[in-house]
Amino acid sequence: MRIFKSVAFGISLIGVLGLSACGGGRGSLGIGGGQQQANTVQHSPQTEERRETIWDLFTNVDDPNTTVEVNRYIWNASLDVLSFMPVQAADPFSGIIVFGFGRPPGGGSTYKATVYVRDPALDARSLSVALYTRSGPASAEAVRKVEDAILTRARQLRIRDGNL
Repeated sequence: MRIFKSVAFGISLIGVLGLSACGGGRGSLGIGGGQQQANTVQHSPQTEERRETIWDLFTNVDDPNTTVEVNRYIWNASLDVLSFMPVQAADPFSGIIVFGFGRPPGGGSTYKATVYVRDPALDARSLSVALYTRSGPASAEAVRKVEDAILTRARQLRIRDGNL
């Protein structure tokens, strides 16, 4: 029992010394840092240095004056081509348009779509379409046809705007 108390005391002492070494530098316990001499030079940075911590994940550091980073022609072409579907949600800042179920003109089955415009370039890589029927995901061929129709319409809108 006596050895246990000695070991516990030793560990406690090491812990206290370890924590005191983590102190804030000068004057943390009133030891070794009170007042500075008058002839010493202090470092005062011109700008505040930015530290990155885990808490930075929870702060909003984005510039509120940023522009929307989606291609407007693809965005408008998506709304034009899929106009037979009701728009359930649209967020131009993230580039997502969610359409509800709708029946295309002259078509037999109903479709639901989610369009993701992820880049400001007028490019096929900027567009992603998820197409669903009532029974599940639509065929890859149907998705490709919708994407081609949206990109074709986007190019038409770009040409109509004139020589940019």
